[in-house]
Amino acid sequence: MVIQDSDLTNIERLRWQCRRGMLELDVLLEAFLEQRYVALSPRLKRHFVQLLEFPDPVIHAWCVQGQRPEDEEFAELISSIRATSVA
Repeated sequence: MVIQDSDLTNIERLRWQCRRGMLELDVLLEAFLEQRYVALSPRLKRHFVQLLEFPDPVIHAWCVQGQRPEDEEFAELISSIRATSVA
């Protein structure tokens, strides 16, 4: 997959948005962005951008505490985020 300049700008913006108020989320979301984001389908990329608009406690509940979002589209994304290895 070829990464375009506009994609790099988008990734830098997303990297900034992945910086939350909780260290656990910072580490997990940034690892996901680095390891898996580029390979996502356009649909899941849009969902990731939407996910970053949710409040930290909601994202934490889904990604760290294991709660399942009601929306199946988000559930697929959250599953992928949880599967991200954090070094």
